[in-house]
Amino acid sequence: MTKSNYWKRIYTVILISAAAASGQNLTTLANFNGTDGWQAEGALVQGADGSLYGTTYLGGYLHCNGTGCGTVYKFTPDGKLITLYVFCNNTFPNCPDGANPSGLTQAIDGNFYGTTFGGGPGSSCRENTINGCGTVFKITPAGEFKTLYTFCAQPNCSDGAEPLGGLIQAANGDFYGTTELGGASTDTSYSTSYGTVFKITTMGKLTTLHRFHGSDGADPTTLIQATDGNFYGTTYDGGAYGKVKPGDSGTVFKITPAGTLTTLYSFCGQVRCPDGSVPNSLVQGIDGNFYGSTMNDGVNDVGTIFEITPGGELTTLHTFCSIQPYCADGAIPEGVIQATDGNFYGATRSNGVNGWGTVFAITAEGTLTTLYSFNGFDGAIPGANLLQATNGNFYGTTTGGGTYTVGTLFGLSMGLGQFVKTLPAAAKVGAEIGVLGTQLTEASSVTLNGIPARFSVRSASLILATIPSGATTGYLTVTTPSGMLTSNAPFYIVP
Repeated sequence: MTKSNYWKRIYTVILISAAAASGQNLTTLANFNGTDGWQAEGALVQGADGSLYGTTYLGGYLHCNGTGCGTVYKFTPDGKLITLYVFCNNTFPNCPDGANPSGLTQAIDGNFYGTTFGGGPGSSCRENTINGCGTVFKITPAGEFKTLYTFCAQPNCSDGAEPLGGLIQAANGDFYGTTELGGASTDTSYSTSYGTVFKITTMGKLTTLHRFHGSDGADPTTLIQATDGNFYGTTYDGGAYGKVKPGDSGTVFKITPAGTLTTLYSFCGQVRCPDGSVPNSLVQGIDGNFYGSTMNDGVNDVGTIFEITPGGELTTLHTFCSIQPYCADGAIPEGVIQATDGNFYGATRSNGVNGWGTVFAITAEGTLTTLYSFNGFDGAIPGANLLQATNGNFYGTTTGGGTYTVGTLFGLSMGLGQFVKTLPAAAKVGAEIGVLGTQLTEASSVTLNGIPARFSVRSASLILATIPSGATTGYLTVTTPSGMLTSNAPFYIVP
């Protein structure tokens, strides 16, 4: 069954059986229609112009099994959904620009960078209908596109293949990411290839930092750079208790900028895996610990929320499907983010009272509250982490449901106030950084941990500031006529 027919059948079920939504604060802002995107699995990012930017894994022109090869889009402050780029436009099956994008990151240069799971020159990975094993790309806010790197460019794909986790820009200005396959394998069937961690410059020079070999993990996900300067991440599979691929175990790991990897935790070390398996990406809390979710296992076999210290001590905070009937708290969670109220927010891909996923909040102590249950009309199966924009509201996407049954973009208000966000989150003294926010036009001062900084207002949503001499790690504050806006997280000074 094709994905198109699948969603038609699912939507018929929704029309027959959906109940009313269980909340009043969630608003459907846009409905994808297929040509502008389908299956929006890439997390949203807030651009310097105040728009929200994202990717859809499918959609656009009907290549890639008739479902499209994916798009890049933006959602403007006045409510317009605009397609910036369609992958594999009139080049199928070669797709030299890539296919099936995996989310975006906005760099300090104002452009967006991302990866595609497939496409690029070369032979197909696995049994895809397109050529190529994935790419790294750059796209401007206006939609000008450039491919920076094509994976499997080295013998036996030692540089990696099929990047799925997107990129992050580190404090040194370079980008870091992972590939799901490739690396040390010499087996062209990929049966013994477990993925890589890589660094890539804005000019497209790639360096492989680590090649996984199974016992230290397999199929790595999105990285984060922590306050100690190292990178932390998870792998879906592998680890000390991993099964033969494909498996449902996984790890949490640390890797230095030089490429030294340490496995901090291996999931599924006990009978029935009460700690969960298949972990999603991490977020570092303001307490210094890391928080994340697992999509499988746990006591009820549908995932968990966990906390893990930098030393590798893991605590399960919540096991999903703990609230009955209908697993009202949801099942199969995506990753979590920490909001300005100190709580963590996320979404589940399944269950809730209507069966199509939920949005939830959870405290650092593990008290979970279901905020919303999707009913299909308003979206179904959330597909990515939430974003808290600088207006205080949350935004996210669903991979199905909505008017055209192929997904939605939604907003959720929890009454949280405005704040500012730095781009990037760490830098050296003297570096110029971006400060994202709303209503910044008449800003009168910018301070970092109490030290005044030189700045220039570029728009209502962007300030450029220079890290002042003598500044120390702390919160950045912008003074405006309507009050003081504080950053959602401390800004870290890099030695």
